[in-house]
Amino acid sequence: MHKSDKYPDFAARFYDITYAKVLTGADCGYYLKKISQTKGQVLEVGVGTGRIFLDALKMGADIHGIDLSPKMIDILKAKLDKKDHHRVKVQDVRDLDVGKRFALIIAPFRVFSHLLTVEDQLKSLNKIYNHLNPGGRFIFDVFVPNLKYLVEGLGDTPDFDSEYEEGKRLTRFSSAEPDLMNQTLHVTMQFIWEEDDRIIKKKWRFPLRYFFRYELEHLIHRSKLELVGIYGNFLENEPDDNSKDFIVVCKRAL
Repeated sequence: MHKSDKYPDFAARFYDITYAKVLTGADCGYYLKKISQTKGQVLEVGVGTGRIFLDALKMGADIHGIDLSPKMIDILKAKLDKKDHHRVKVQDVRDLDVGKRFALIIAPFRVFSHLLTVEDQLKSLNKIYNHLNPGGRFIFDVFVPNLKYLVEGLGDTPDFDSEYEEGKRLTRFSSAEPDLMNQTLHVTMQFIWEEDDRIIKKKWRFPLRYFFRYELEHLIHRSKLELVGIYGNFLENEPDDNSKDFIVVCKRAL
């Protein structure tokens, strides 16, 4: 991970409203189904403001969550009853240590793409292995690289433009610059919003690591985990030319 990966206050503040529009919800339904099929405790890595976590908790899941961002955890705790505050904490997956094992660990919405080096990726996979019950599963997703963006990058593109409060407008622009040798996209998100009769502009820059299918297979084989499968969508179909996401399912052997 990179120090800029931590959500700045303004990005965390607008996270729920922007991603309610940007995300399709397919991933949320997928992970909630996996959680509902799990007997035992669940851990969400990169729990954020609780997009999946809160619904899982309402379903009766014994779910816990970690996130690298204190601000995101603060927002999530504000949505929780105090009796459930113990379920979430600030922690880096590379140093995962929560003192228990889980039947299922998930890392939704490209959390794994914030791990830039093979060293960090393997360290995280092995920490996750140590926190799984025998037979327990780890599921994560990353985006399928768009070759056009890898060559040309992405210019400023508006991906949110609406009121965040009555009479107050928020616009978000996203752009990306490719770094082929380091296999990363350097993303910039610019937030422009109205507040107290002012126009406020803030930028957040961060790198995202992209992965190819067989690279993911090789990475899992180098870790302590066993690969169950790599899928091309949240219906668990085989990857094809139309795939936008890789869904990776691993397990700890019995």
